[in-house]
Parts: sequence; C-alpha cells; structure tokens
Amino acid sequence: MLQPRTLALALLASTPLFGCASHRTPHASPAMLQPAARNVAPPTPPAQLPDVTPELIKESLAKGVEVLLSMQEGDNRDQWPYEGVYREKGEIPIGYRVGGTAIVVMALARAPGYAEDAPRQEAVARALAFICGSRSHPGMSIDDYAAGYDVRAWGYIEALQCLCLLQRLGLAPEASKQECADALDWYLAALQRIEIPRVGGWNYARPPGAENPGAPSTFMTGPALEALFAAAAIGKPVDAHVIQRGLAVLEKSRLATGSVVYSGEAGARDLDRTSNATPGAVGRMNCVESVLSRAGQSSPERVRAAVDAFLVHWGWLDQRRAKNGTHVAPYNVAPYYFMFAHLYAAQSVELLPRGERAEYRRRVLQMLFVTRAEDGTWNDRVFKRSAAFGTAMAMLALLEPDAAHPTWTQPPAQ
Repeated sequence: MLQPRTLALALLASTPLFGCASHRTPHASPAMLQPAARNVAPPTPPAQLPDVTPELIKESLAKGVEVLLSMQEGDNRDQWPYEGVYREKGEIPIGYRVGGTAIVVMALARAPGYAEDAPRQEAVARALAFICGSRSHPGMSIDDYAAGYDVRAWGYIEALQCLCLLQRLGLAPEASKQECADALDWYLAALQRIEIPRVGGWNYARPPGAENPGAPSTFMTGPALEALFAAAAIGKPVDAHVIQRGLAVLEKSRLATGSVVYSGEAGARDLDRTSNATPGAVGRMNCVESVLSRAGQSSPERVRAAVDAFLVHWGWLDQRRAKNGTHVAPYNVAPYYFMFAHLYAAQSVELLPRGERAEYRRRVLQMLFVTRAEDGTWNDRVFKRSAAFGTAMAMLALLEPDAAHPTWTQPPAQ
C-alpha cells in the first residue's frame, strides 16, 4: 500500500495539472496556494483508492435506491428534505424541502430497473404530488418574492429540472400528468421571474427588494441555466435573453487563472483573494465549464482543466466534508460544495474527447467512493437527513455517462 505522501506525489505526477502546456490551454496555471494559505499544511490524501468496477457501480445504485426509499418522510411519506444550517421560523425552508425531494426523484427515476419497480414508482408519485402541491405554499410564492436571503429558488430550479426529466423520459405518472405539466410551467415562470434585474443570473443572497440588482452566484446560476436548457429541449417557451444574460454571468466569473469567483464579475483584485483561489473553487469551475460547454461557450481544454483542478485539490473539499460551519478558511470551503463538486466533475468528464473519458471517469469515481459510508450512503453534512441528498447526488454522478443533458443553441435573430 502506498504511504500518504507517496500517493500524493504519484497522484500529482499522473494527473495533468490545470494549465499544463500539453493541453495547449491559453490560461495561466492557477496558484496552488494563495498568500494567506501558504503556511497551511495541505490535506493528507487517501491512503488507498478503491477499484471502481461495473459491479461496484451496479451494487451502489441498487443500494442507493433501497436507502432512499427507506428515508422518505413527511406525514404522507412524500419528501426528502435537504437539511442545512439555515432555517425559516425554526423550520427547514420549503425551497430546501422541494429541492431535496426533486433531486432524489431524479436519482430514483434514472437508476436501473425503475420500470419494473412498483415501490419506487409509488414513492416518486407521492413526491411529485408534494412538489406540484408546493406551488401554493406561501414560502414558494413568486409574487411574494422580495430577495434578501431567500432559498426558494433552489426549489424552483430542482423542481423544474425534475419535471422536465420525467416528461422527457415519459415517466410522469398517468394519473398526475396534467398536474405535473402545469407545475412544470409554473416553476419555469417562477425561475425566470426572479432573475436578477439588469444583471442576469441568480443568487439566493441578494440585497432586499425584488427589483434591486445584486451579484449573481455562479453556484446557483449554472444549475438554473441547466433547468432552462431542459425546459427549452422539451419545447417550452424559454426567454432566450434570460439564458444569454445567465451565460454572460458565467463567462464574466472566470479569472485569468481559470478559477471562478463565487459571485459577481471576476476582477484583478480577485487574483489575490484566497476565497476565490482554485482549491476552493473546483466545484463551481466544473459547473461553469460544463454549462458553458453545453451552450458552445467553453472548450475541451477549459473543461479538462476544471476536472484536473478537482482531482488535484480534492483534499480541500474532503477536509470540510461533514463538518460544522460553512465557509471556512483558508479557501472558504463549505461542506455543501462536496457532493456538488463531485456531480459537476462527473458531468465535465462526459464533455471531454471520447478517448479521454474512461480514465478521467475512473479517477473522479475513485474520489467519490473513498467517502461512501459502510451503509451505502454518502453525506457531506453533519445532519443524518441529508444522507438522502448526498446519496442521490452520488447516484446522479454514477449515472452521468448516460445522462444526455440538453444543450442550448441561441435562436436566430428575428
């Protein structure tokens, strides 16, 4: 067995560095450590990496389905709430409840064997009733949206993604097809209406006042655009200007190093901010390049560089996994970046040239399986409930080779 230091050197030697000349990338190589972090010891890499076989992936997906079905909660057993530190009147916000439920539904619907699995179909039907019915919840109202710190947009995004997926795959329950179609239209309208005025993009932390502009978050704008791509792909009327403004937000978030800022537009001063340095940005880097690539606004070099950065700096993510607190120095990494980063790294891999995918897929999935719990779950939070979110995100990462994500093409000028 390789010792940790030997493994670290081997991993760095065998992983193409972000900005490596062999990739012919025009970007400068990102700083491994920014000034404020140079005296901080880098995380110790795993002592041993698992062998990710097709059999392990198959077993993990089957176990994931079993675990998720056992975790469905609520009076009607219709929810898988995402749990974080944020509360509204002491309760998990409805946006987190809808969003977490929608993510689990997508994992259950896409995992093998859904068509023959009646308990799974029944669980999904209950969850869809909750997602569709949540439109009437005061905390999801479009008309009452007043910005500030407001996480209902996560519910809009994930519900829209989920409903579009089920419609595209023909998996909406026959008895609720019309309700699902109506809810899809509602969530689509809601997401577009809360676009940041005059700036574009989305953020759950904005100045109060729905009409006041603020700094868009890459962390939220990327998934929002994916949801809009999905809606457009099934023929729904999506405002092309909303999408173009969101794509511009992502393009403006890139630093010369290849890193991506958390929110707002990248500027020269961000080069010296540890909070925007590459080790803490690998999740949003993969998100940005994956989404821009599907709109024809990235390149294999940029996508590959984002995956390389994830592999090299994975330890900084793992150091914050399932820990208390949120943004912690030196790189402001929060626990909830962990599964997010794994899913988008897996998405990025499938955008690489075909001949490169198998090896990159193997490396990304090795890092995913390092953190799988003995009971077959994944959890990047300290909350037991959020194992549903973590496991569903891991399953979606495992299913990425067959995901067939919708792309976006700018319609011709009228």
